[in-house]
Amino acid sequence: MAGSGKDRKPLDLKEIRKRINDVDVRIQALINERATIAQQVGVAKGDLGSAVDYYRPEREAEVLRSVIERNDGPMRDEEMLRLFREIMSACLAQQEPLKIGFLGPEGTFTQTAVYKHFGHSVRALPFHSIDEVFQEVECGAADFGVVPIENSTEGAVNNTLDMFLTSPLKISGEIELKIEQHLMGKMQGLDKIERICAHEQSLAQCRGWLREYLPHVELIGMSSNAAGARRARDEDGTAAIGPEVAADVYELKVLVNNVEDRPDNATRFLVVGRNLLAASGDDKTTILVSTSDTASGAGVLHHLLQPLADQGVSMTRIESRPSQRRKWDYVFFIDIEGHAEEAPVSTALENLEKNSSLFRVLGAYPKAVG
Repeated sequence: MAGSGKDRKPLDLKEIRKRINDVDVRIQALINERATIAQQVGVAKGDLGSAVDYYRPEREAEVLRSVIERNDGPMRDEEMLRLFREIMSACLAQQEPLKIGFLGPEGTFTQTAVYKHFGHSVRALPFHSIDEVFQEVECGAADFGVVPIENSTEGAVNNTLDMFLTSPLKISGEIELKIEQHLMGKMQGLDKIERICAHEQSLAQCRGWLREYLPHVELIGMSSNAAGARRARDEDGTAAIGPEVAADVYELKVLVNNVEDRPDNATRFLVVGRNLLAASGDDKTTILVSTSDTASGAGVLHHLLQPLADQGVSMTRIESRPSQRRKWDYVFFIDIEGHAEEAPVSTALENLEKNSSLFRVLGAYPKAVG
């Protein structure tokens, strides 16, 4: 029978391996060619002093969007994006690695977000608090910072929002990270687990799985998943739950992947820097605004936001926080589609500012890619 397995010519594995080797040689040569061109960019810009002077988040976003547009498979978009991020990260690090502050310690989801956005050729600097991340970026000890802003199930991170009330920093990017919880430890099997240590949120996000598969194991809340992973490293019978990076940092084995109850759980992070960015072609703007001091009564917020509707600008998110100026006074953090310096957003913001007692553009930045 034509086309049957018996009639197929056996694969010549030797020839296939030779073709793979030939492709590897070409890939390596092209990566080095790209690195050489990247060096020439640095020469063209002159002696700017540090890696942050060469890094352009808006340009990187354009490149990554192009990667997705021309990807015909068989590799998934996510894998292709990861490869290109690492190539760009390594090329930029030829000048000097970017210094990225993040809410630590090592082995947290925030560190995973750093590597997803910037690649692994950076110096990731863990800090103890969101306040400290902002301070270190402000003083120049870190080039950028990465902090959580909201979780799809837990809501906004108020500490991050409040920092923008007093900080001069700008939003330089956003990162959307799917939260994948993994069970990890030093033991060989689940029957050796006596206790599981993790952050309370992670334990809550995995409670259904734990109830079904490890109903008699003691659950211990920790200050962070990294703290749980450290204890699992140092203590017999203890396992941990957390991101894969925690297993790498604390030399643990991943015993079971993806033990979270909800596969759609995600956290959004912000990248904070010292400058506003140029448009990338697919952007988001975040503003901080408060109603006029003389405004009162019903419909005040509707009146404040009317310029957005008048210009057809889409608002994707709004959060309110105490203004810290006086009691019962609130400010609003608003995300809108488009770049602050491009019409119709620029027109809408100009009119919105006229009705406000407080108005600041916190950032105009590329939407998360991948």
